Amino acid sequence: MSVSTSSAGAPARVRVSWRHPLLSLAMTYVVGPVATVLCASFLLFTVLTLAPGDPVAQLLGPHASDTARAAMRVRLGLDDPLPERYWHWLTGALHGDLGTSLTYRQPVSDLLAPRLLTTLLLVGMSAVLILVAGLVLGGIGGTSPRWRPLVNALSGLGIAVPAFVATTLLISVFAVSLGWFPTSGAGSGFTDRLWHLTLPAIALSIGYAAYLTQLTSSAIGEEAEAEHVLTGRGRGLPRSWIFRRHILRNAALPILTASGLTVAGLVAGSVVVEPAFGIDGVGSLLIKSVSAKDYPVVTAVSALIVTVFVVVTTLLDAGQHLLDPRLRKGR
Repeated sequence: MSVSTSSAGAPARVRVSWRHPLLSLAMTYVVGPVATVLCASFLLFTVLTLAPGDPVAQLLGPHASDTARAAMRVRLGLDDPLPERYWHWLTGALHGDLGTSLTYRQPVSDLLAPRLLTTLLLVGMSAVLILVAGLVLGGIGGTSPRWRPLVNALSGLGIAVPAFVATTLLISVFAVSLGWFPTSGAGSGFTDRLWHLTLPAIALSIGYAAYLTQLTSSAIGEEAEAEHVLTGRGRGLPRSWIFRRHILRNAALPILTASGLTVAGLVAGSVVVEPAFGIDGVGSLLIKSVSAKDYPVVTAVSALIVTVFVVVTTLLDAGQHLLDPRLRKGR
């Protein structure tokens, strides 16, 4: 917002400009993401509320009296209008109250807390594997024409193999045949958890690492063939200096974008891997809750996944603006 004052004697006028940098930043990185999360959570709540199934019958059983059923409906607010029910859910969620599970008969927040730590550790290990493998292999493929075919073949194979196939192969070879890793469970204690989550992290990261490898190799390879890079090589400039100053810097934006999007998708990807390895995390809880029509848990976990994705993509967008001066100038 900018303020302008008229000439002497005239009343002051205040002019609001939506192009003000601070206001634009607030709209981009605060208002926009918050509005996205609110719209997504309302859509999730509406869809799950209108889904088939009677929460009262699930809580009280088929032999409950009509009086008990009516009292439970009032207690759960099931007769209230949909916007009012969503408002109660939203205000409760902002205070840490995500409702009560219809299956476990416990507060949803109590169910999520221990499982969230396991899932976050799994996602963290997977993110490290993805970034290390994707950037190293992609860098080799982009700078070395000799190794590029092998890198392309490996990344293509990694993308083509579904997560559940990779999970089955890893369990059969490294857990059952060789006995190097446990077949299921998340372990106890930090070291034991790392050991138990190694195979799940590899299974979760294979497809994402292959995608990042392919994109990194393509971005670096394209920059390596640019005219100014070839001119620098012709002038005898050091290859390491050319790589840091011209190739890596220009290729950083697409690589950063791909890295952020892959990490953001890991929480949703845990839905496939966790049940296969018998890990009691957020992904397994979501699968069980969908099967049991435990909608309070499904709503909370889905909203959590959406929130994580929006936060990561917002941070990613901010990082892009910091790296690229053209974006900061609004070009």
